[in-house]
Parts: sequence; C-alpha cells; structure tokens
Amino acid sequence: MLGIKRGMTQVFTPEGTLVPVTVIEAPPGQVLEVKTTEKHGYEAVKVGFFETSPKRLNKPLKGVFERAGLKKYFRYIKEFGLPGQVQVGQELTLEMFQKGEKVSVSGISKGKGFQGVMKRHGYHGGPGSHGSMFNRAPGSIGQSSFPSRVWKGKGMPGHMGSEKVTVRNLEVLEVRPQQNLLLLKGAVPGPRGAVLQIRKQ
Repeated sequence: MLGIKRGMTQVFTPEGTLVPVTVIEAPPGQVLEVKTTEKHGYEAVKVGFFETSPKRLNKPLKGVFERAGLKKYFRYIKEFGLPGQVQVGQELTLEMFQKGEKVSVSGISKGKGFQGVMKRHGYHGGPGSHGSMFNRAPGSIGQSSFPSRVWKGKGMPGHMGSEKVTVRNLEVLEVRPQQNLLLLKGAVPGPRGAVLQIRKQ
C-alpha cells in the first residue's frame, strides 16, 4: 500500500514498555488495472491511492480511471506484483496487515544538501586544535606510483540525502482501519507528509 507519514509518537505496550512509533495514514486503494503476461508481458496490479478532484489531473491520467470504469480519481498510481486474484474496482485496505507481523517501508529520505566527508561518509577529520589547519577536510585522495589515479567510489563531498531508502522488519504495533491509520514500531524514511510504500515481508 501507499501511505503518508503523519509523524512519530509513543505508545505503551501491555507489558508497560514505552515504544516509539510512526503513524502512517493509508486510506483504501482501488484496483485500476490487472496486467497479465499474455497482454502486457508481465503480471502486476495497478492501484490508485488518495482520492482527489479530477480538476487536479491531466487528460492522460483521467483516461486511466475512465478505462477502469471508476467514478473516483486518485492522486497516486502505483503498480504492485500482488499474489492472488484481484479484480478491477476491488478495494485494498489496511485490514491486509495484522498486528505483530513485519513489513518493509520505502520512501525518499530527508534531503541534507551539499555535505562534507565527515557528515556524509563518517571521516574522522584532523586534529581540532593547536593550529593544525586540518580540521574537516578530506585530505589526500590520490595514490602513489600505482595506480596513479583515484579509485572509483572514493568518498567525497557532495549531495546527501533525498534518495530512496528501505527500512525492513518494522513491526506492526496497531492497525486502525476505521481511522485509516497504521502504527509501526520505529522510524521510517522521509519527513512528515512523505509518501511511503508499505510491503509485507
């Protein structure tokens, strides 16, 4: 499913343990198309999430919903390789998740802009005092006579964050289908309002 990160909070378990949780809002999705090997070359299910106004969509996107014969329009469309039999128009709800099972959550991490090697790659840096003049710089990056070049993949300053990150084995602490809320133990990628992809393990 797709969901939106609404923030983090804390809950007490029946044993009295305080656990940090992430609250994800995930309203029901609707199947728009079922792709088959005979027709499309692969098997997948196209699902729409987060209902929106048709005024916010362009004509090609509107055509996707019209071909499906649905009167609803969705903001996000995602393909999944779902097992089992599903039909166009079928709703996918949070009831597919059970308390205590493990899920994987993928999202775009927070962007941190241009960062140096100490923050980006964990370099130790140089002495911090006594006039060393070498504090947070990367230092020498080349080699001697062999191979007389910089190795591929050398950690250098550059853009950090704003990339797809997947966190696995997150425990489902609570499912609230009536409120469209899913509570997961621990943190997930992205800021509040980030779109997340939730998969069963």
